[in-house]
Amino acid sequence: MNMSKLFRHLYFQVIIAIISGIIVGALFPSFANTGKLISDIFINLIKMLIAPIIFLTIVLGIARMGDMKKVGRVGGKALLYFEIVTTLAITIGIIVANVMKPGHGVAFHANVNAVAKIEKDAAGFNWTEFLVHIIPSNAVEAFAKGDILQVLVFAILFGYGITKLKSTSADLLLGTFERISEVFFNILKFIMRLAPLGAFGGMVYTIGNFGLASIKPMVQLMGCVYLTMFLFVFVVLNAIASYYKFSLWRYLKFIRNEILLVLGTSSSESALPGLMERLEKLGCSREVVGLVIPAGYSFNLDGTSIYLSMAVIFLAQVFNVDLTIWQELTILGILMITSKGAAGITGSGFIVLASTLSVVKVIPIEGLAILIGVDRFMSEARAITNLIGNGVATIVMAKSENAFDEEMYRQATEKS
Repeated sequence: MNMSKLFRHLYFQVIIAIISGIIVGALFPSFANTGKLISDIFINLIKMLIAPIIFLTIVLGIARMGDMKKVGRVGGKALLYFEIVTTLAITIGIIVANVMKPGHGVAFHANVNAVAKIEKDAAGFNWTEFLVHIIPSNAVEAFAKGDILQVLVFAILFGYGITKLKSTSADLLLGTFERISEVFFNILKFIMRLAPLGAFGGMVYTIGNFGLASIKPMVQLMGCVYLTMFLFVFVVLNAIASYYKFSLWRYLKFIRNEILLVLGTSSSESALPGLMERLEKLGCSREVVGLVIPAGYSFNLDGTSIYLSMAVIFLAQVFNVDLTIWQELTILGILMITSKGAAGITGSGFIVLASTLSVVKVIPIEGLAILIGVDRFMSEARAITNLIGNGVATIVMAKSENAFDEEMYRQATEKS
């Protein structure tokens, strides 16, 4: 591959942008706010498309499936898979944190104001409200706010409504939706050309605002989190891929643009529409992609689950709280539930962590102040693991439903 071809590849441009962002952020920290502005504009451009793309994909998927029993079967299998895999992720996080003890010897310095805000947000979150929140009282508002869970529910009901139309009316409506969907994906292709700018801005902000020096005291925790996520991807997800007879490495190579985009922006949402398109090209049926990916972004947060479990054990070690095996099993049980409550809530990681600590009642909630400074540096690992995990879940569901085109998979992975 000659240099001019290499420069035209999006993944190469994003790598250069990330490296440039680190250098600019380190040398010109005053540029951090401008970097955040650039990154936020790019992420907003992507977020603008997420709700309509998810709505159209789910509606088309359900309507094309026709059989609501099949929709229920795929959804049920996906939710069972999500619970098993995220529980595995939480368990691995607890084990690695206990073995490597990243919290031992860490000095505690409280940021009272920041912790008070998190505590207040956590106190305001309850499960009754969360369950009521899933059902949109106003469908237009759900789209306006970009609330994925509410759009998901509305789209399922809308798709069901189409299945009850006469075939000629349904075909006309679906034909229109197909063309509108193509328009949104064309807009996405244009926006993705700006991905290097978004990645550059994200890295400038992170390094310029927090500085390379700010991460030194927390390198142990970061090292443990990154190591655990690496093990989860290449041991757990690789084992799942092997069982379902597809190559994890080929899949990762095929979605490298999306992985690098998440690395630069620290947002797994920035790659959501692109991932859906890539999985279809990889051989997964549109129906399965449309159901599994949006649900996965709400309920299959493998990276977030690992981070939450490790953060709780890390804080226990910082405060020299010797947790019993029963307390750790309690934490595991609580996180199995509370990690699902992270869906659709801004700053959800800290809110879920605060609510978990308040239930456990043995670890001081003030300890969250330690994590605030380095959370941004670990958000990339969380987002990338969430992205990879949701793609694997979609391929697994497609294969289990005989909705996976092996020939498309072979051609797509050989070209990439």
